[in-house]
Amino acid sequence: MVFPWHLYAMAFMYIFAGLMHFIKPKAYLRIMPRYLPQHKLLIALSGVSEIVLGIGLCIPILKNTSIYGIIVMLSLFLLVHFYMLSGEKAAVGIPKWILLLRIPLQLGLVYWAYWYLQIN
Repeated sequence: MVFPWHLYAMAFMYIFAGLMHFIKPKAYLRIMPRYLPQHKLLIALSGVSEIVLGIGLCIPILKNTSIYGIIVMLSLFLLVHFYMLSGEKAAVGIPKWILLLRIPLQLGLVYWAYWYLQIN
């Protein structure tokens, strides 16, 4: 089965984002909420999750499972977005308006993933 090009674009986006967890782990370490344990492990697991879920989007039998996984993952990533709004140190120099903009963007990504559940 051939999916629309934009589903493959989404898959590429998650695979690329997952790879970045291993290429630039320090960028992710800087934004990890202090209350979460084992930051390096969590960054590696989230990177692997993004890669696996991105690949799963391209496999018809795994597409819907991957979409649900992406929705859960993005929901969990909201913890980081809200943590970064908690103070200047947590914001790591990113302007507050950008941090605020990331929340509806994240919700848009959830909707984008959910939208593909109708495609068989």
